[in-house]
Amino acid sequence: MQTGKIFPKLPGFSALYAFSGAQRHFQLAAILGATKMLGSRISAFSGASILQCSSSSSSSNSTLFNTVSFYKVLNCPSTARRFNFASLRCFASAAMAPTGTVERIKVQNPIVEMDGDEMTRIIWKMIKDKLVLPFLELDIEYYDLGILNRDATEDKVTVESAEAALKYNVAVKCATITPDETRVKEFGLKSMWRSPNGTIRNILDGQYPITGWKKPICIGRHAFGDQYRATDTVIQGPGKLRMVFIPEDGGNPVEYDVYDFKGPGVALAMYNVDASIRSFAESSMSMAFAKKWPLYLSTKNTILKKYDGRFKDIFQQVYEEKWKSKFEEHLIWYEHRLIDDMVAYALKSEGGYVWACKNYDGDVQSDMLAQGFGSLGLMTSVLMSSDGKTLEAEAAHGTVTRHFRLHQKGQETSTNSIASIFAWTRGLEHRAKLDGNEKLLDFVKKLESACIETVESGKMTKDLAILVHGPNVTRENYLNTEEFIDAVAENLRAKLGLPSH
Repeated sequence: MQTGKIFPKLPGFSALYAFSGAQRHFQLAAILGATKMLGSRISAFSGASILQCSSSSSSSNSTLFNTVSFYKVLNCPSTARRFNFASLRCFASAAMAPTGTVERIKVQNPIVEMDGDEMTRIIWKMIKDKLVLPFLELDIEYYDLGILNRDATEDKVTVESAEAALKYNVAVKCATITPDETRVKEFGLKSMWRSPNGTIRNILDGQYPITGWKKPICIGRHAFGDQYRATDTVIQGPGKLRMVFIPEDGGNPVEYDVYDFKGPGVALAMYNVDASIRSFAESSMSMAFAKKWPLYLSTKNTILKKYDGRFKDIFQQVYEEKWKSKFEEHLIWYEHRLIDDMVAYALKSEGGYVWACKNYDGDVQSDMLAQGFGSLGLMTSVLMSSDGKTLEAEAAHGTVTRHFRLHQKGQETSTNSIASIFAWTRGLEHRAKLDGNEKLLDFVKKLESACIETVESGKMTKDLAILVHGPNVTRENYLNTEEFIDAVAENLRAKLGLPSH
């Protein structure tokens, strides 16, 4: 991954880094349309997919079809009431007709696109249509991870998209809804589907990064097990809770008394495995050595002596066996710290280190660092497999539901699209490096520079304007959602030597 600070003139702008984890291999279940409308999808204009017509794939000559509006869906009154206006889009190649005098850059291999929900789905399409497709001849394997399509496919589309990412090694992902009870009722879902990000991370077995402060802080999240794969339950009344381990070799079961409930309560059983912890340790050491930064692992081993102690022991073993001499040669080090001590250190430090976190800690602390710099709209995350070959980039924030509700009412929004733009650029950058495509790499750098310079010139969305002008920001101080993307597009055209629109 390319590193370095970005947006140096505004608070809240930082650099981007990637971690790695063990990779698994899967067969691709392609979902791609073609001229005969194989693989076509009915997608809600409101930002969620209604129906997957087919998951067929075709290699025939392909075209990106224009949007076709319709007002009834499968003659289903209940569905039609929920989505009065939807769009039918048939996705094949991302190739478009030539745009004016633009000589589009040929991208040799496909990338995987994972579409999302609500306001981010809308800005995602704007970015693709205005900043990517006019300049790149690019094949896209498209997967609709909108909440209704995940529901219609019983979340199979999420698994298929992750498998496709492993095949093509590059994926870009729009923000998606992780449903809670309210969302289940809102969309009439069959189930409270799990976070697609969690599913994708588990298949890629990747780690979850974010950066910060004056010097970069690279946080690696061990995205396996713990609370995210735990079994939790509500205890209805008095009784004994026990945990039993039954050895596969026929040995005697091992039983643990957990708690003697006197009344209702809750219980949780969670786990992790040595192989995954070791992979995380290797990835963390490798990242720290590549950056020539010290590495810290944070746990609460004083309380979870065996559970967190296992993380501490395996990290120390990996360090002693493979990395200690290399680290010392470059005057860097590995150190274990208690999580509370590490958080305090992070808040007062200037950065310049790699911070390896357990699953939950990485989830929480990455958001803390990002918000501490000013805006979640600036936080792009990257998942990378242990061999460094497969990468998935996404905006790390949510689907911006509040702005989407305004958009549905026809009201103006000023949604920060920077993280989504950088999700595209980081994915395309990885594609360029894998393919040795210098023209594509140059385009990516120019698009990122165009985005940065647009903000530095004073053209920005409302959330950033508040950082500059204070809470009493006026309309003249910021651009709306589309105006900002248009401003970036104009800067990009100038950098590419193209006439402005």
